[in-house]
Amino acid sequence: MAETLVGLIGGTGLGEALAEEAGAETVEVETPFGPPSEPIRMTEIAGQRVAVVARHGQGHGLSPSRVPYRANVFAMKTLGVTHILASTACGSLRDTITPRDLVVCDQVIDRTVRPGKTFFDDLAVHVPFADPFCPNLRGLLIECGMEMETTVHTRGTYVCMEGPQFSTRAESLLHRQWGADLVGMTCMPEAKLAREAEICYALVAVPTDYDCWKPHEPGESPDAILESILANLQTGTDAANALINAAVPRVAEAAGPGCGCGSALKRAIWTEKANIPAETVERLKPLLGKYVSG
Repeated sequence: MAETLVGLIGGTGLGEALAEEAGAETVEVETPFGPPSEPIRMTEIAGQRVAVVARHGQGHGLSPSRVPYRANVFAMKTLGVTHILASTACGSLRDTITPRDLVVCDQVIDRTVRPGKTFFDDLAVHVPFADPFCPNLRGLLIECGMEMETTVHTRGTYVCMEGPQFSTRAESLLHRQWGADLVGMTCMPEAKLAREAEICYALVAVPTDYDCWKPHEPGESPDAILESILANLQTGTDAANALINAAVPRVAEAAGPGCGCGSALKRAIWTEKANIPAETVERLKPLLGKYVSG
């Protein structure tokens, strides 16, 4: 069994905070998909080796549509990452999910149109994705969340929109009708790519506001609204970091049969293996090397 190496991918405020706490050593990783958002930071949390990347790069320079999702996940796979704990700021679509709560997501709706949704542009690969988040990692986060004062919801459907603009009110209401609980811009294609890379992946969502379906208090100024969102983000960031830091040292014990993430490609490669170019096999060796010889 491969040694456990935990990848941490953080969103607005979260990636930077994790990296600062970790006091990490940076590692440059080349990938067939260009450089990751920033150099990967390698360190330990309570004795567990971790690899950290801020999804939006240094100074939050990358919009959701420009995040190099493939490079980020491929770099982590190249380094030997076996599990990814990701975090993301988002909007709540439910009264019962209040800003400053945390949500361990269990489902996702992908409304993005951005390119780079698969590693396998040159062949047909269809990984199972009915349950987009690793059940073992979700169970661990839920268990750790039970020990926190923050409310941690044990499930939630995240609708990922393209952005970078926020929702129209009609879109926000439609997402609620679809049964979505959260709306954000970064879960996809990150979770899909993690599955293609056979990496266990779980998402902690941090609601900062109620999107635009719920009216603001009468007379509340735009500045006051923004200040409230930023305060919610800071509080949610602290809580998400606490949850992730509690889970990281226990990832190895949570690993085991039942999730299928580590063998997602076993029956997913539909292209005849003999017809896959050797150059493609070599370029994607961290992914295909287990199943296809060059």
